[in-house]
Amino acid sequence: VRLQASGGGFVQAGGSLRLSCVAFGTIPSPNIMGWYRQAPGRQRELVATITSSGNDGYVDSVRGRFTISRDNAKNTVYLQMNNVKVEDTAVYYCVCNEYWGQGTLVTVSS
Repeated sequence: VRLQASGGGFVQAGGSLRLSCVAFGTIPSPNIMGWYRQAPGRQRELVATITSSGNDGYVDSVRGRFTISRDNAKNTVYLQMNNVKVEDTAVYYCVCNEYWGQGTLVTVSS
């Protein structure tokens, strides 16, 4: 399984950004897709997950601001990031079960 993430970039605090991640190959079913992030000098943390049936979960720091969704027909998971904060600056990684994609950098300026 190969995961290809996109959508990172620069955004001002309070703005929005949408990350996408497409999974290629033989996708395990069922599966859990999600997003991790790693900020400079900090440990990698789980941001959000979503099951094949659509059950989602979030770390407290993003709940109410970020929304994870998926399109199973397209093997794609999204992370809609609203009202972003400087502390959301990090490299974001998508995952599908035990598979990891390359990171996409999100930089939030004040």
